[in-house]
Amino acid sequence: MRHPLGDPVTSTLASRDTETPHISICVCTYKRPQYLRCLITGLSTQETCGLFTYSIVVADNDWLQSAEPVVNEFALTSRIPIHYCVECQQNIAMARNKAVDNASGDFIAFIDDDEFPQQRWLLNLFQACRKYDADGALGPVKPHFDKGTPDWVIKGKFYDRPSYRTGFVIDATKGRTGNVLLKRSIFADIGKPFRAQFQSGEDQDFFRRMIGKGYAFIWCDEAVAYEFVPSIRCKRVFMLKRALLRGGATPLHPTFGVQDVVKSLIAIPSYAVALPFALVSGQHRFMTLLIKLCDHLGRLLGCLGIRPIKVAYVTE
Repeated sequence: MRHPLGDPVTSTLASRDTETPHISICVCTYKRPQYLRCLITGLSTQETCGLFTYSIVVADNDWLQSAEPVVNEFALTSRIPIHYCVECQQNIAMARNKAVDNASGDFIAFIDDDEFPQQRWLLNLFQACRKYDADGALGPVKPHFDKGTPDWVIKGKFYDRPSYRTGFVIDATKGRTGNVLLKRSIFADIGKPFRAQFQSGEDQDFFRRMIGKGYAFIWCDEAVAYEFVPSIRCKRVFMLKRALLRGGATPLHPTFGVQDVVKSLIAIPSYAVALPFALVSGQHRFMTLLIKLCDHLGRLLGCLGIRPIKVAYVTE
């Protein structure tokens, strides 16, 4: 389905100055209209310093098209071009591919639908790419908790992610698409960039393959985005389900091997024995070990073809 603004490639290329780089900001969304509204509002006020132009692509992974009213509302009042498309099959990799197919920029940025950026987010990513002559730049995603979030969740740093100095060259294990700017040229001649067989980790798989081709990606610590962490994500059941799902997807990765199975076989009884002692040290330490145990358990079950979590994504 196309947004009334028309074809994103032909209309955008025809209207913009061809000497000014254009960035397509891709947002994949699934039944999060309130978060999406907050995100695209933040995207509409990004600073550019005249160095680039930008537009937004929203790839709705809900066949009921729940994001369309939000996009239409934004299109009526914003000067930033926005394009809406739908990927009916619920699969994050396929949604990312749909967004790339509908992007027209010289650069493609990704940001998650439950995040919101600082005003210089895109500018910082762009300048880092230029300064370090990189094929892409990634930035930090910091948690934004609801009021009343349990202390053990914050102390456990379950939603904290590693950060690095600006210019640091990342490896594939650090590659993710929640906050990234990529040159469009790296998508040439690779077919569908994200592999649909991955329920999670499709972004790490993408970066592994691109780094294998010789592309280089750097970190930009100034390009900050924040992730909403609602109360549902702070529930123990949610965290453990997600760990089982994440672990179960691990055997799909081509780098998975016998050593990973051995590691899990050792880790599961070790963590199980340590759990009572961790509980004495506090809920945050206990949950840290229990989540790791579920990750490894999910990995072994996945090797046996058993799916303890039947759904594609854990949402509650």
